[in-house]
Amino acid sequence: MKKNLIVLSGAGISAESGLKTFRDSDGLWMGYNIEDVATPRAFKKNPQLVLDFYNMRRREVLKANPNAAHIGLASLEEYYNVTIITQNIDDLHERAGSKNILHLHGEIFKMRSVKNESVITEIRGDIALGQMADDGGQWRPHIVWFEEPVPMIETAAQIMETADVFVLIGTSLQVYPAAGLIHYLNKDVPKYILDKRIPQVDNLSNVIAIEKNATEGIVDLCKHLLQ
Repeated sequence: MKKNLIVLSGAGISAESGLKTFRDSDGLWMGYNIEDVATPRAFKKNPQLVLDFYNMRRREVLKANPNAAHIGLASLEEYYNVTIITQNIDDLHERAGSKNILHLHGEIFKMRSVKNESVITEIRGDIALGQMADDGGQWRPHIVWFEEPVPMIETAAQIMETADVFVLIGTSLQVYPAAGLIHYLNKDVPKYILDKRIPQVDNLSNVIAIEKNATEGIVDLCKHLLQ
């Protein structure tokens, strides 16, 4: 029987594929203030700006490739039942070969109707203002913006409770409610934390810290997990 390996990944893992994060740039995300492009209020105020921003992000993700950390996590499926809970909206885990992925904050290659969040379809190109879903609602990115609820958080919490081994990679544990998921782990579960800056985890037991970038630290992680 394979053990359940649960991974919580964040922007740090995708940063090494060239995708920018806002936590490392004084609250600016690709030159934009978060409140101008990543809130429901922003979309109501200036939908064209928000659509342009996510169209640009979609093009950036299309150009990016999975890195050694994405590929390393996918390779662990040979030895563990791996589930990745990711805060990232890109598809780099999928392209690296990981099979079980839960996207907490939505997916850049999907769009949904403003009238009904269950009306979702895939999108590889740009979303245009005036481009409507069948229900008459404007299409918007299928992204969980700041100030919006996180629909998959309860499912993610249930997954965390099943962990035999846990890996935190590329996240600063600053964004809630995602950061609170670590509290659903059994205290005896080995918890590997891989980041160039280890977040504050004094309240956790059985922690193994790997203070390196994701692409460097994945080598150490795999040695620990496969020994």
